[in-house]
Amino acid sequence: MPKETSTRRQFLRDAALSGMLAVAWQGRAAGNATQRQRIEAALPKEAYVQPRRPRRLLIFDGNVGYGGHASIATANLAFTRMGEKTGAFATEISRDPAVFRSESLKRFDAVFFNNNVGNLFEDPSLRQNLIDFVYGGGGLMGVHGTTVAFTRWPGAHEDWPEFGIMLGARGANHYDNDEHVFIKLDDPGHPLNRPFAPNGFDYRDEFFRVHGPYSRDRVRVLFSIDTDKTKLDGQPRGNCHREDGDYALAWVRQYGRGRVFYCTIAHNPYVFWDARMLEFYLAAAQFALGDLAGPTAPSAKLTPAVRAREQLGWRLGLPPGLNVTLFDQIDRAAELDVLYVEGSNRQQVSSEIAKNFDGRLSDDERRTVRLKLDAAGVRLLTYRLDRTPTEQAGWRRAFEFGRKMGVEAFIGTPPISAMDTIEKLCDECDIRFALDDGDSDIRRLRRACRGRSERIGVYGDPAAWKRRGLDPVETVGALRKRVTVLQVSDGSDAVVKEVHRLGLTPVMFGVGSRTATAESIEWFNQMSVQLAK
Repeated sequence: MPKETSTRRQFLRDAALSGMLAVAWQGRAAGNATQRQRIEAALPKEAYVQPRRPRRLLIFDGNVGYGGHASIATANLAFTRMGEKTGAFATEISRDPAVFRSESLKRFDAVFFNNNVGNLFEDPSLRQNLIDFVYGGGGLMGVHGTTVAFTRWPGAHEDWPEFGIMLGARGANHYDNDEHVFIKLDDPGHPLNRPFAPNGFDYRDEFFRVHGPYSRDRVRVLFSIDTDKTKLDGQPRGNCHREDGDYALAWVRQYGRGRVFYCTIAHNPYVFWDARMLEFYLAAAQFALGDLAGPTAPSAKLTPAVRAREQLGWRLGLPPGLNVTLFDQIDRAAELDVLYVEGSNRQQVSSEIAKNFDGRLSDDERRTVRLKLDAAGVRLLTYRLDRTPTEQAGWRRAFEFGRKMGVEAFIGTPPISAMDTIEKLCDECDIRFALDDGDSDIRRLRRACRGRSERIGVYGDPAAWKRRGLDPVETVGALRKRVTVLQVSDGSDAVVKEVHRLGLTPVMFGVGSRTATAESIEWFNQMSVQLAK
């Protein structure tokens, strides 16, 4: 049984009092055959994509200091039946904070915060567990009231700023609960928008006007209120005006490796027996669970080159410069409009955090790094182990740090004796490893990969291959999907074209051999646009 702390006792008392309306509604909804029939009739017939493995979705529906939205019960039922009918996922519904213990969270692929209002739990360890879960590759879904989850209610007084940053917004200002708006698709071709007509649609619900930390520099907006076609009047509850006229209603984003989704359309129960909205929410669930691929580059950063790389499945990153701190590297990437960086365990974090960027950082220091990356609109994608561990426990600590920092691939030169341990940890943590032999001995690297997991690959540097007398194009052809990270420069046109011809998608393209310039990045941008045509 969970330890009966004073915080937990207070939560249970609050939940018992403030949740009475929601519980009562759930009882009515469960017994209302007509509503159940409406939900059943509206459910999608099949999943968008076949799940790669059995998926589990945690639905957390607690409220603190607030009675709970009447739509909570219908959403619970709709998602449960939607998962069962399509085979896309299984659900578990809880309002017990103990479900966020690390061993419990490991059972799930995504967490759905279902219309939560108030300070759901204050235990710092549970909050850290949720951050580590999402940042390390778990999914996070939120609807409607979740923009004021982890605030002290009434009043929505902020209590956990990073949750709002991770979700993408705060606030619950709105007009009437049946406001009529016209909705425009900001990203008509996005897979999650497939249920809707490209020219938009009209809808009635209670639409929140969110505020900071919301920004199109952080999130990929799916759809928003079309202010040219919508009469914005009625009695406002709170500040419903934005100077920029940007009233986003749904978006996706990455937080580390985590797949985040939010939509405000979830106030009224009828939303969850609307067939079109259920199709949308099924797509959102499969995105958050990790089965439906969907682009997440922030809306404000969608240059032609970024859109081209999304089409190609490529990502451009900035390698660490010599004697450059991680924070200076992040600032440089943002200045160059590069969305990804490669870290290193030999790199100092910043002038304020005079420590190497490795597993010895405290939780607070890791949070500082996360917030720095988020504020810059940059993501840590790969991580170089310039100093490799010497024992199995050290490798495990390195992988655990990489997982918590959202790393997708390590780069390093490990001893052959460590390969069994590395392979096991790659599969366990879903992190790839790019072997880098300093003198680019491709034959040795290919032997090291032979018979290993597909997560074991090679760090490729065509300039170094050429110096050793190797043909870079032929070498890419020989390595194929084992090319995990590829370092390219202005003279690598033929190599990049071969990567495209073979349909390869390395974890990252590094440009500039640790001294990236605007010119080399512009070269890669042009190559991306050309090849995506």
